[in-house]
Amino acid sequence: MSVHDTIFAPSFGNRPSMLVGRNELIDRIVEGLESAPGSRERAVLLLGQRGSGKTVLLWELADRMRKAGFVVASPTIVSEDLLSRIVEKLADDADFSPKRQVSGGSVGALGFSAGLQFQQTPGGGKSQQQQITELCRELTRKGKGVLLLIDELQANSAELRQLVITYQELVGEGLNVALVMAGLPGAVSATLNDKVLTFLNRAPKITLGPLAFGDIDAFYRQSFEQLGLAMAPDLRREAAESTAGSPYMLQLVGHNVARYAPPGGKINESCLADALATSQTDFENDVCRTTLAALSEKDVEFLSALAQDGEEAAMADIAERMAVTADYAQKYRKRLIDSGTIEAAGRGRVRMAVPYLADHLRKELDL
Repeated sequence: MSVHDTIFAPSFGNRPSMLVGRNELIDRIVEGLESAPGSRERAVLLLGQRGSGKTVLLWELADRMRKAGFVVASPTIVSEDLLSRIVEKLADDADFSPKRQVSGGSVGALGFSAGLQFQQTPGGGKSQQQQITELCRELTRKGKGVLLLIDELQANSAELRQLVITYQELVGEGLNVALVMAGLPGAVSATLNDKVLTFLNRAPKITLGPLAFGDIDAFYRQSFEQLGLAMAPDLRREAAESTAGSPYMLQLVGHNVARYAPPGGKINESCLADALATSQTDFENDVCRTTLAALSEKDVEFLSALAQDGEEAAMADIAERMAVTADYAQKYRKRLIDSGTIEAAGRGRVRMAVPYLADHLRKELDL
């Protein structure tokens, strides 16, 4: 009989009951977003692999910045209707409806005259960029900041390019605006290489690394006690270590421990082993398979050659297994580091940056 789980939320984008190990980072980002208009800390790029908690962090920033007096366009996924969704979200957060015309002199819930007209007929009114600009001008005049939150950054997006150009113009006007964009390392890298968006290279880039073991262990201790589960410290530490610092794996393990809990709630070695095995399978299906699907055949060949040594390998051995020159292997090393899939591990060596990816590949290769 499983325990009713009221704490863990193992699904992409779900907001967990507590944000583990990111409080200092959030404080630092918020401090930058609250700095003077035009400050470089007001445009932030968050880089992280799948399951690193990018979306959850964006939602936390939305809550914090609203309390600080900002009107927020909540996390918006890059798509063909990106700009129109941002207009709608800003208007809604400022209590204006873009589905009606707001005539000059009308007063919204924030207590100021809008003077904005949102035309819904295609081609019949102001562009979406102009609507965003006018909203930001009015909010700035009334002492309100504007925060734009963009999720799942996509390279070569015309809509994203228009948004960033508009943001740059808003900054040039001295308006009270800020921008946080989150995405996979490869997508962020490609965006920064867009010649039209070069100003983003000056923005702080924050990589969401693994969570600290101590933070995870402390969270599990508190959470399992709250759920009425009894777990020996050595088993709890094993559960924490199995997450490899991944926020998504943290949620999976916690949820599956609750699922496999026996009557009475005392977690034994067998129960934990079942929970960890299920969590790893779920993680491999949700994260590892998706990561590999986005890579080229040669990228996967490089990773498979690396995985034969475990989590870490020498570049010379990888090139030999691929039957390619060292220079050729270096090209794929750079591609995979840029994508956040591997990382440097000392002179002439690399290691996996995605938890359990090496295990997954060894299973696929039947090693």
